[in-house]
Amino acid sequence: MRIIALGTDLVENRRIRDAWQRHGDRFTDRLLTPAELAYVRVYRDAVGRLAGRFAAKEAILKVLGTGWRGSIAWRDMEILNDDAGRPQVSLTGECRRIAERLGITGMLISITHTENFAAATAIGVGD
Repeated sequence: MRIIALGTDLVENRRIRDAWQRHGDRFTDRLLTPAELAYVRVYRDAVGRLAGRFAAKEAILKVLGTGWRGSIAWRDMEILNDDAGRPQVSLTGECRRIAERLGITGMLISITHTENFAAATAIGVGD
């Protein structure tokens, strides 16, 4: 396994809370897959986990070297936890095509959050 690219992102939870309050389901439906939304909504204070998923997707876009543009959709990236609680990344659509072009066969992700901030680091790996 070789490291192809690294991305990291930090987001203020207040910014995500404000966007969620302002736009409601339009915001979450655009950002999260149904499975991700179900995960976030399990928690009493879902903002930290929502912000964590947002930061993770931004970090993934940095790995891909694209930013959010063109035909990339937020839901082209899905981050779900395995049975041990470790987040796993699945790419579809344009994100998957870009990853394949770069030789990325897997994505490692780490997400953390506090009351005020959420951060994520993504590593694109190849064979």
